[in-house]
Amino acid sequence: MSAVQPHINTFVGRMSAAPMQRQHGSTAVTKFTLIRNEYAGKERAPRKVSLPFTAFGAQAEAIARNFAKGDQMICFYRIENNDYEKADEMIYGFNFIVDSFEFGAPGEDTRSYLAQRAAQAHKPPPYPG
Repeated sequence: MSAVQPHINTFVGRMSAAPMQRQHGSTAVTKFTLIRNEYAGKERAPRKVSLPFTAFGAQAEAIARNFAKGDQMICFYRIENNDYEKADEMIYGFNFIVDSFEFGAPGEDTRSYLAQRAAQAHKPPPYPG
């Protein structure tokens, strides 16, 4: 019999904007939103789904460094409660926490940057004369 594994969720989407990184003490924290369109039924417009994610530590740094608006990510995450009290009222919420991720297709901004960089790499050096 195997040990019970925590439920891991998967979401595939594109970055709505560049990820935002900050430091919380000595830990890097990156927040970002992934968006995708989902099938809504025959002869109906697709439904837009967006989820806000939070990543910590080395993963947070890697996401902030390597993703731009429009880039696709395959995100494996867990859901954690985020309950707190405000003005004597209990507020119930949750966070989508990144466990791991994979790179998907680059977005328009990244493709443009890579094409520009490739063009610069193939440019002949200036004539020394």
